[in-house]
Amino acid sequence: MKILSFTDTHENLTALRRIEKQASKADVLVCAGDITIFETHIDAMMKRLGKIKKPILIIPGNHETPAVLRKYCSFYKNMRFIHNKLYKFQEYYFLGWGGGGFSQIEKEFEKLIKKTNIHGKKVILVTHAPPYNTKLDVISKKHYGSKSITRYIQKNKNIILHICGHFHENQGRQDKINQTKIINPGPAGEIILI
Repeated sequence: MKILSFTDTHENLTALRRIEKQASKADVLVCAGDITIFETHIDAMMKRLGKIKKPILIIPGNHETPAVLRKYCSFYKNMRFIHNKLYKFQEYYFLGWGGGGFSQIEKEFEKLIKKTNIHGKKVILVTHAPPYNTKLDVISKKHYGSKSITRYIQKNKNIILHICGHFHENQGRQDKINQTKIINPGPAGEIILI
């Protein structure tokens, strides 16, 4: 399966055009949040994404509220709002958790993972926040990512991929926790083959 992943476009039309051009090469698109700047022009951004003839799995970043993004997703057949849920696509399960990005301990995320059974499933984790103590959460030589996410990946060997964003300084970077590939594709997007 080919995933076109992207995050933090923040209404950047050049980045959005790149995503539109690459979409035909993918089976599914995955957005790790922040398509807007505090929801300004969300209608225009969602309308453009809604025209892409591929499924788009999306979570909110810290610039969109879950309620508003969920509402806009409901207007388009190709949009799947996966925040706070497990969504099956082909033989993979996408676990989405959006928003935030500023807390190292995320109590609400921890509630989600306690009630979500991923045993025996091939899981792709999609969060806005990066995991703690990786190349994706370093700013000025200090780590600011989510310890909750890191612990979850460490405990679950069937998470095969983690797509995240939030820290613009780390766009395009990759790392690993155990065997789980972690990527911040940034607004330019990246095709991932799994």
